[in-house]
Formats: sequence, structure tokens, C-alpha cells
Amino acid sequence: MSETLTAFWRRIDEPGHDAAMLTPTPGGWTLTGIAAFHEKGDTGLRYRVDLAPDFSTRSAAIEGFRSGRAFVHRFRRQDGEWFLDDMHMPGLGDLLHLDFGFTPSTNLQQLRHAGLAIGEEADIPAAWFDIGEASLARLPQHYRRLDEDRYHYASPTAGYEAELELAPNGFVRLYPGLWEMERSADAHLHHRL
Repeated sequence: MSETLTAFWRRIDEPGHDAAMLTPTPGGWTLTGIAAFHEKGDTGLRYRVDLAPDFSTRSAAIEGFRSGRAFVHRFRRQDGEWFLDDMHMPGLGDLLHLDFGFTPSTNLQQLRHAGLAIGEEADIPAAWFDIGEASLARLPQHYRRLDEDRYHYASPTAGYEAELELAPNGFVRLYPGLWEMERSADAHLHHRL
């Protein structure tokens, strides 16, 4: 894949939207996005995740506001360790991916890195962060590829299990109960990674 991919979602459980773009760079990939939704107050933010050629996370940043309070966070994976706002997050050194709890966009790099064939399954734990949290947490995740565009997904500590549907470009199209890709955007997503 050598072209930019985009996605636009509507939040299902609360009013809100998210738009994301995956762009190739000379050293890998960059995932950028803008989200606005109403959860624990009016929330708006921008995010960026810098990825290696194999789609593992190198660094990331988010900035925005919730209920009138601004926030900025910086993340990096360096020498096998995770840092949040320059503070070391111990016990996460084996994790290759950063998963943001406020967007469906960060599943794409996990699935691209795993490269599961139909019928294959894998545990793909991630370093998880959501707005208002003070640290990164280990998020156990299990994916089983059902067919070309569907995965069974389970996150036992989050108490969430569902069948994720992917758009042709690899972004999650349907995250049941949480996010759904808008039809107008979905109709234009004809490129595969």
C-alpha cells in the first residue's frame, strides 16, 4: 500500500464522530485523526500515532479538551519500554501497539501487524489509554479472523466481545454498540492494504 487511506465514523452509544487518515511516510506510517463526542462532557481532540513499517507503534500524541479543560499527552515506545508524558510505564515492555479507547482507528495497525489468515487467531495485547486516565494499562485482546472482512474480537478485562466488520481499506467499519462508519465514506473505500 502506498496511498493515503481515510475513514469517517459515527458514534453509536453517544453523539459523536471521528475521522482518521493513514498516510505512508519514508519511515513507516502516520495515523492522524480528529474526534468530537459527548462522553463525560463535551470532548474534542486531535490524535497522531507514528508507526514503524510493520505497523508497530513508535510514538503518539493527543491534545484536546473535555468539559472545558484542556489536555495534552505524549506517548513513546523506546528501547522496549513505554512512556506517557515522559514517565516510564513499567510492565508493558512486551506490547507493540498503542490502543486509544476513544477511537476505532487504532485497531487497524494491530490487525495489519498480525496479518492473520482466515481461520487464524491470536492474542494481541496493547498499551491502552483513554481520556482522563493517568497511566497506560495492559489491554488483553483476542482476534479470530472469520473471513475476508470480519473478526471475532474479545477484550475480557474491558468486558467487551463482538464481531468487528472491516471496510475494504482495513479500517474497522462496524464496532458493534460503539462506532459505525458513515455510508458516504464507506462507499468510497475501495482500496485494500
